[in-house]
Amino acid sequence: MVRPQTVADIRRKPREDRRSNVSDTLLYITEVAPYAPGRPAGVHRVLPQAATALAQLADMAGLAFRHADDVRQLGPRTIARTRVLALFTIGETRWSQVQRDAILDRVRAGEMSVLGIHSVTDSSHEWPEFGDLIGARFDGHPWTQELTINVVDSDHPATRGLPARWHLPDEIYLFRDLREDARVLLALDPAELDMSLPGARIPEIGFPLAWCLHEGAGRVFYTALGHFPEAFENIDYLGHLSGALQWLMGDAEPAS
Repeated sequence: MVRPQTVADIRRKPREDRRSNVSDTLLYITEVAPYAPGRPAGVHRVLPQAATALAQLADMAGLAFRHADDVRQLGPRTIARTRVLALFTIGETRWSQVQRDAILDRVRAGEMSVLGIHSVTDSSHEWPEFGDLIGARFDGHPWTQELTINVVDSDHPATRGLPARWHLPDEIYLFRDLREDARVLLALDPAELDMSLPGARIPEIGFPLAWCLHEGAGRVFYTALGHFPEAFENIDYLGHLSGALQWLMGDAEPAS
């Protein structure tokens, strides 16, 4: 005699078995690939620690978690099941054209969201639409220091729990080609920067550190923070990512 299933039995099953017909996965990509033409990319020691944090946040959000460090491992079904595509990539990520098309189509249809972390703005330069999808392009980082981060928009889930000014050691990115419709959430005051360093300058767009935007019916969130392991031990930073994930899933709307 077969014993009927109980709620406890269902809960013990892997998440993939319980939700086989829906897109319920946070797919986290940490591919490190050479820059074209064959220039090696530095490997961030934070990547494994960040994966542990993202797995925890995915579980809190009710999502299955998959981590891949080589996009050539990913088949069409994996991308089709992805609810949130989280990217901490470095160099020329080896996306196929089929993968690129699937990502853009699903995001624009509102079927998948994108969470970009730190170095992703300096990846996939050979994918023409990628910079626009993420919202801007990396344009140098003259400084690495303790940051005083200003919350310039506190009405977003990714910033509501943050102090108005908080501190974190990180690289300070310069950006170019920031989308005009990007909603900047965090920024840096240039007054604390040493402008005598090589490459130091104040861009026209200032120093945005996090933003969100809509791509078609889809949502994209980017934070420049996260270079050092200290970020993933920092409750404010983890709350920043958790709020971003809520917004990407449509569970929390920023005030207009």
